[in-house]
Parts: sequence; C-alpha cells; structure tokens
Amino acid sequence: MDYKDFEDIESLESQRIGFDFKGFLFKALNLWKLVLLCVGVALIIAYFINVRKQNIYRLDSLITIENDQNPFFTANTSISFNWGGVSGKVSSIITEVKTRTHNELVVDSLEYYKEYLRQGKYHLLDIYKESPFEVITNKSKPQLINVPIKIKDVDGKRFELSYEIEKVNGVTLQFDSRTKASIKLKSESFKQVFDYGKPIELPFFNGVIALKPNVAYDNESDYFVRYLNFDSIVENYKNIINIAPSSGEASSVLRLSMIGKNKSKIVDYLNATAAILSKTELERKNLYATNTIKFIDSSLGNVNEDLKLVTDEMNNFRKNNKVFDVEEEMLQISNQLRVYEQEQLQEESKLNYLNSLENYLRNKTDYTQIAAPSSAGITESNILLSVSRIIALSVERRNLEYSTKEGSILFDDLDRKIDTEKNVLIEAISSTRNTISVQLSTIARKIANLEGKLIGLPEDQQEYLKIQRKLDLSQEAYNIYQAKRSEAAIVKAANVSDITVIDEAKDIGNPPIGPKKSLNYMLALMIGFFTPMFLIFVIYLLDSTIHGSDEIEKMSKIPILGLIGKYRYKNNLVAYEKPKSAVAESFRAIRSSLQFVFKNNPSDTRASTLMVTSSVSGEGKTFTSINIATVYALSEKKTILLGLDLRKPKIFGDFNITNEKGVVNYLIDDSSLDEIITHTHIKNLDLITSGPIPPNPSELLMGNRLKELISQLKDQYDIIILDTPPLGLVTDALELTQYADATVFMVRLDYTKKGMLQLVNAKHRTGELKNISFILNFYRHKSNHNYGYGYGYGYGYGYGVYGNAYHEKEDNSLIKKVRNLFKRR
Repeated sequence: MDYKDFEDIESLESQRIGFDFKGFLFKALNLWKLVLLCVGVALIIAYFINVRKQNIYRLDSLITIENDQNPFFTANTSISFNWGGVSGKVSSIITEVKTRTHNELVVDSLEYYKEYLRQGKYHLLDIYKESPFEVITNKSKPQLINVPIKIKDVDGKRFELSYEIEKVNGVTLQFDSRTKASIKLKSESFKQVFDYGKPIELPFFNGVIALKPNVAYDNESDYFVRYLNFDSIVENYKNIINIAPSSGEASSVLRLSMIGKNKSKIVDYLNATAAILSKTELERKNLYATNTIKFIDSSLGNVNEDLKLVTDEMNNFRKNNKVFDVEEEMLQISNQLRVYEQEQLQEESKLNYLNSLENYLRNKTDYTQIAAPSSAGITESNILLSVSRIIALSVERRNLEYSTKEGSILFDDLDRKIDTEKNVLIEAISSTRNTISVQLSTIARKIANLEGKLIGLPEDQQEYLKIQRKLDLSQEAYNIYQAKRSEAAIVKAANVSDITVIDEAKDIGNPPIGPKKSLNYMLALMIGFFTPMFLIFVIYLLDSTIHGSDEIEKMSKIPILGLIGKYRYKNNLVAYEKPKSAVAESFRAIRSSLQFVFKNNPSDTRASTLMVTSSVSGEGKTFTSINIATVYALSEKKTILLGLDLRKPKIFGDFNITNEKGVVNYLIDDSSLDEIITHTHIKNLDLITSGPIPPNPSELLMGNRLKELISQLKDQYDIIILDTPPLGLVTDALELTQYADATVFMVRLDYTKKGMLQLVNAKHRTGELKNISFILNFYRHKSNHNYGYGYGYGYGYGYGVYGNAYHEKEDNSLIKKVRNLFKRR
C-alpha cells in the first residue's frame, strides 16, 4: 500500500468523524411537515392554556413612618416618654409585614379563609363581594374545609344547600381555636333546603346564610362557598405580599404591593394590612406609657393606704386628747421638718425605683415591661435615654422572633446591643444611687436638728405635730401621684401611631399584568420547533443507514455506476415487461456505463463477466441481476444469468421454472452443462439456476469445476451475469471475484448500513475486490437530499423530469396507492 492509499484512508476517516451539518439540515427539511405539525400542536396547547387562565392584577399602597410627637407632650410635662426616632422602625415594619403573626391578624379580620365562588366556563371563579349572599360563620363550630358547598336559591326566602363528594374522609376546622378534626362524609351527594337568615347546624357547616339586598341573584349560575385551611391561606398571603422602600433604602415611605386574581380582595388586604400595622405600632408605642401607668397605680394604692392609716391615727388622737394650740415658732419648725421629710420620701422613692430597676435588669430577659423613670421623679438624662433604648431594642428582638430562626446572627447582634446598653444603665443607676444616698444623709441631719428643737414641747404636742406631718406628707404624695397618673393617661389617650397611610389601595381600573399570553405563544413556538429538531438531531446521530448518494461519496472513493428508482411490480422482469418505465431506462443507463468499464478491463475472450453482490439480503441483488441480464439480452447480446447464491436461490421463480437442476448438479458432476442451461422466454437470455441447496456451498465454489464452467460459458456467450451471495454474510462472493471482469455492489438507500461500506472499502484497498462499482437501489430524487448529484429520476444522464414524457404513464390513483401500502416492499 503506497502513500497515496494512506492519504485517501485518512481523508475518508476525517469525513466520517466530522458532523455533516448540511446533511442534518436537509434531513430536517425533509421532515418539515413533522416540525410544522409539532409547532401547530404546541400553539393549540398554548391557546387552550391561555383561555383557561384567569387575569392576574397588581395593586399597591403607600405608607409613611414618622416620629409623630404627642400633642400633649410638652417641655412642662412632668413624665418624660422618649418615643425614639424613625431609624430602625422601617426595617422593623418591613420584617413585621412578612411575619406569620401579622398575616394571621389580617386574614382573620377579613375572613379570607372563606371563599365565595361561581362556576365559570373552565373553573370556579372567586367573586368575593359580588356574591348575592353572605355567609356568617359560626367560628366556635367546625366547618368542612377544601370542599365547595353549593348554595342555590329556591324562592327568595329559602335556598338549597348541597355538596357532591366522592371521598369518605374530610377535615373540619374550628376557626376560633384553630383546631382540626376528621369527619366521615357520605359518599353520595347531600341536599337540604333551609331558610335565609336562620342558623344552620350540620356536621360539615355551621352558620347563617343571608341574602344581600343590593346584589342580584343569577339563577343561571351555580354559587358556592368554600372554607380553606387557615394555616395554608396565611402562608400564601405571607408569601405574596411585598413591602419595600418607595425610593431608596433610607426612605421612610414604604410601598405595599400584592398580586392576585381578584382586585377587591387585594385592595382590602392591603388596606387592612396598613390599618393593623398602624394599630400594632400604636400599641407598641403606648407600651411605655402603659407600664408607667401600672407603676403609678401600684404606688398610688400604697400611698392611699398610708393616707387612710394616718387619717385614722389623727382622728383617734383628736378624739382621745384635748384640742390645744401650738406656738407659732414650733409650727414653723414642724412645717420645715415636713418639707425635709417630703424630700426624704421622694429620694427614698427614687432609690427604691433604682433598686427595683437594677434587680429587674439582672434577673429578667424581657425588658419591655420597664416603667418610665420620670414616674419616680428621676430626671437624669442618661437613665431616661438608656431605658428607652433598651425597651426599643427588646421590642425589635421580639418582632424578629416571628420571622427569624433562633440562633441567627441577627439575634446575637441585638443581644450584644442590649447587654451593652444594660451595662451602661447599671453604671448610671449606681452613680445616681450614690448621689441619692449623699442627699438622704444630708436630709437626715437636717431632720435630726429640727427634731431636737421640738423635744422641749409636751409629748402630746410632739405627737400631734408628728401625726400632722405624716398626714400632710401622705396627702401631698397622694396628690402628686394622682396628678402624674392623670397626666400619663392623657398622654397615652392622645398618642398617635407613627404609621400613616398616604395613598391607600384602590381599584382604578388597573389592567392585568398576566398571564403573559404572548410569552406563552412564544414558548410554544420555541418548544414546538426545537423539540422535533432535537429528535431529528438525535435520530440523525444514531442513524447508521445510507440515505443518499452524497453519503456514499463522502465515505468511499468507489464510483457510483447507476441509480435505480423505487418501483412496485408483480415480479422482477421490469425491464422486459415495462420497457418504457423509468426503472427500465435506468438499467439501460447502467448497461451503457458497463461498456466503458469492460473496455478499460479487456478480458482474454470476447465474453464479459459481471458479478452482482451486496452486503446483506434484501438490497435488490437478484432484481438487479435479472434486469441487467434482460437489457443486455434485448440489445442482441447473448447473455446468461448464473445463480451462484447456493444458500438462498431466487432467480428461478420469475421465469416460471423449477430449481431441480442447476450449478450444484454441474459442480458435483451430476449433470452436464447443456442439462442445466434453461432457455427463457426472453430472446438471447439463458439461465442457470443454483439447484438443490448443498451442505458445503463454499467448498463447491472453490473447486475446479466452477472454473471449467465459467470457461465454457465464455466461449458460448457475450455477457455472463453472476448472481452471488451477500458479501457481508458469507465469504462465497470473495471466492467468485476471480471470475468477474467487473463487480457491482448493491446499496439500497434507507436500508444498507454505513458500516458495510467500510467493509467494502477495506476489501477494495487490500485488492480482494477489483474493478468494483456501486449501484444505488430505491433511489428517490430529492434535490435537498442528494445534493451531491444532479441526476434525474433514478438514472443519471440528463433525462431529468422531461424524460418522463417518453415513459409509460403509471397508475397513480388513490386506490393504487392504498393497495401499495399493504404490499411488502
């Protein structure tokens, strides 16, 4: 094998490895009807999806978070409430809107666990406020969930309540306690008539159904009420409601938005969300004042008890002693002593509050219950600011628990801030307590000096002045606490929420934002196009059969001798019985091409030998052998067709002869040459059948008797056609190549495997097959399939479409086509 042979092999291998994009494109073009069908089906599916989908709407509202100052809170107010600023509240509100607790309040206030439905063309429609009746739910009784209960008007005063269900087990839910229970249902349908406005108590429904006066009842429509799982509805709304700053992250204006299928329900949910947020924020804002009022009330109760005791003590003293006068100087000293004792009482009250506050800080973890320090008379700014910060951080941590798992880094950060603020407050408490202790010591010394001046008075006068001072102190303390309590109550009552709605949600004819019908059609178009294209691609990659002459050109350097079109006929004698057919013309074209082959390879005698073989059975080897022999015989060439396929003989059936004697009989020396030759009804065409099937066909074909047979036939005939076994199945054909001047290898399109061409190429390169050519059987002329050739309808010398004018018109009727479908190829 020389260098050129290796170069050819390398070229062929590179052609086989590369992907034939052009071939794939033409393959897809051949199946354009399939692609068009898939696109059409996909578009039809998209249409039915679009008409069944309900419109989806988006609505929104705007709220603002401001530090609204209480109108009654002025610089002269004795009780100081540090409400904090806007910073931190924005993120807290955003977090709260997405919490389960908040959405439970909204769903429960709107009763969105109850649906009013009307049967639409494709599905049940949520009609909400358009329902002609109202269902008043008995929340303390169980309600069947996830099952539509039909309500049909009877006469304007009564209605029919019914349901149809196949399952036996149902689930009921009691909405006040949120408890679930299983219930056994009747598999058959339930129907019963009730009066409007009367309570209904059933195992699956408990409530009152009343007609709405301003909504017309459409008797042509079917109406339903359906209760839903409360937890599932809350989870759904928690996921679909959105809140975000309106402009920039630092903005105090927040936009609430939601998408859904019913605009009225969206409007109500957004407005209810804003209202509940405002109410919750006001309650949180009043928490400080509420705790302070509780502290004042408890202190006021103690002072009131002391006042009662001292008053009783004074009354008893006066009852048991005579009324007497005290000197003016002694009264002044007693009044001064009362002032010091009052100061002492105030400082002790501050000290008690600080001790209580420190003990609370060290032993408690919830710091939201701290009362205002100013309620005990403490005015130190450090303590007031620290207490307000600790309360704000504690409230923020409590809100975070609704939306964040325990152990989150957010909790750690808040806890660090609270601990830091708590340590600062404890230090401030300790410092203030030391200052108060010094003041108490000073006041105690002053009281002791004044009490020393009163020692000279009679005991009854001293006792009188002492009780009088106690009475005055208790009365003054009572008045102070009473004033502070009234002031705190006024401040709380006049307080306003920091959350204000600046643009409430409203249905102003908002157009739907979905479904994206054009997008669905586009997706359907893409899926309908690319799905068959992908399948065609996979089939193209996995396809190992030969479909066109261009593939043979790429895979082999062996020339193509001719093309035979697909032609259905009752036997193989097409060239003889249908001489004007296109197939007969293709065999004549092959005969012409063979003349050039035989001229380039002259033999030692006048007879030319042609061997016809194939890779496997069914590729048209026998059909080609008979028709090539026929066209040679019709051209006045003395021709003999020799059946050498000893394993599966075929050629005798078309000539109405038997296979009793043939080549096998001659090879085993059982018959002479004249005895096995059969003269057919076709002039100049003789036939030698294969004869009985022998047990050793290969050994017979390798013997000298076959060589003698071929030698004798060359002396008697002009053309010898050898019909041989398939090359890809047995080795007999290779043994017969020594007798052939030319070899024809049959390739049936859409049938012959590409691997067989590689086998032929290998045999040709090694010299086992010489002077070989391809004939393509079942050829169909398609310019987009066999782009490597310019042949016409199955024969390759310029006949084209116009050549059909010289052919017999074939029966292309519908009946003929239907009949052909049931014929075997």
